[in-house]
Amino acid sequence: MAARRGRSLELADVFRAHAPPPEQLGRERGRAVRDIVNCRTPLLGGHLQVCDHCGREKPCYNSCRNRHCPKCQSLEQARWVEAQQQQLLPVPYFHLVFTVPTELHPLFLADRSSSYALLFEAALGALHAVCGQHLGATPGTIAVLHTWSQTLLFHPHVHCIVTGGGIDAERWVASHPRFLVPVRALSKVFRGKLLELFERCLRQGLLAVGHDLGQHLLQQAAAKQWVVYSKSPMAGPAQVLRYLGRYTHRIAIGNERLVSLDQGKVTFRYRDRRRGDAKKLLSLDAPGFVRRFLLHVLPRGFVRVRHFGILANGCRAQLLATARQLLGSPAPPTSDPSLRESWQDLFLRLTGRNPARCPYCQRGVLRLTVVLPPLLTSTRAP
Repeated sequence: MAARRGRSLELADVFRAHAPPPEQLGRERGRAVRDIVNCRTPLLGGHLQVCDHCGREKPCYNSCRNRHCPKCQSLEQARWVEAQQQQLLPVPYFHLVFTVPTELHPLFLADRSSSYALLFEAALGALHAVCGQHLGATPGTIAVLHTWSQTLLFHPHVHCIVTGGGIDAERWVASHPRFLVPVRALSKVFRGKLLELFERCLRQGLLAVGHDLGQHLLQQAAAKQWVVYSKSPMAGPAQVLRYLGRYTHRIAIGNERLVSLDQGKVTFRYRDRRRGDAKKLLSLDAPGFVRRFLLHVLPRGFVRVRHFGILANGCRAQLLATARQLLGSPAPPTSDPSLRESWQDLFLRLTGRNPARCPYCQRGVLRLTVVLPPLLTSTRAP
């Protein structure tokens, strides 16, 4: 086991032992490896704390804040999800998943940034087109890109949390209480839009793949039946927030799923979706595990959570106010940005544990005494 005694195995342990040098991995993946390995270590600096009761010292090292790091998501995720509470409407919400056949995976892997953008465009274009036809209104959508399966295989798909209804001129049009739109129609329109977008980019030479190979892959994908998955409507704002928390800041695999690193193999937990979400273990050779994880490092600057329709960034405030007026729902109280909750208070509220409490005597309070400078001048990949 690569983890030190007294704590669980972490992704950083696997990377330290088996990841290639960051300079061999390219900018985004190299930086992800470097940040995850250095996260909360003396290399990033921090501060020294001393208990005012027992006098014991405790170093606290800085986080890397990389969006692919399993140790840097929880508090930011909590802040983001709570901010979405200001935008919820008193209507049902639906969870849709747009996925693509494996025949298109080579196109995505050849040009991830362009392909992911096309996936967003096709999924949301199809959703709004079908909602316009069957619902007669534009809903609000929060869309999140995921690129992995439970076993870390490449599996690009978009999760959409959609309002059960939308605005049409000066009225609110509610969806059917049990479904949003016909998923068969949605699947066909989604297939047509994504294939059309890829074909257009191929004709214009905008994808890093040959035209003949690209056309062959598109023809194979067109011959398959595509399925957009739709779940039952969510029961109230609390469930909506749980879904948002589950999907928005998730990474390919978290430390809690890692079981062991033994004799060059990484064993981790996963859920078998084809067997009723049965909990299972999978062992991969460590370099192969690293390669699978790095498949899911996003291109630099790529936005993986996007808002559309009445939740679109440019017109959200106005359209939400209109929707609330049509629904007869008062706006939620707004919070004062100057009273932003500290991470310590947020941690205490979410976990019930006070990060300032001494972990040794459980009686004293940790006081900052010394700032520890970072041992690295930069954590950025060259």
